[in-house]
Amino acid sequence: MSNWHNQSTDELCEALLSLKTKEECYAFLDDICTIKEALDISQRLSVAKMLKKGISYNKITKETGASAATISRVSKCCEYGSGGYDIVINRTSGEKND
Repeated sequence: MSNWHNQSTDELCEALLSLKTKEECYAFLDDICTIKEALDISQRLSVAKMLKKGISYNKITKETGASAATISRVSKCCEYGSGGYDIVINRTSGEKND
């Protein structure tokens, strides 16, 4: 277990898992994040989806506004991370990921 896995982050995960609708998600994000934080997180997910499709850094920057540093960081997570992006991308695109 990583050092950031603790009771507080467990509670955050449980809170996220309890949300049932997009409206509930928006309400929770509105309360827990700044608008910039929520937009940054959504931008990273968009970048990950585009990287998985093999889209170039230049095109990703033009379409998302993400910096090369952000794209590189997301790329490293996609390549060497825990698989979270893959799980979310596969599940939201209708594919199974077990």
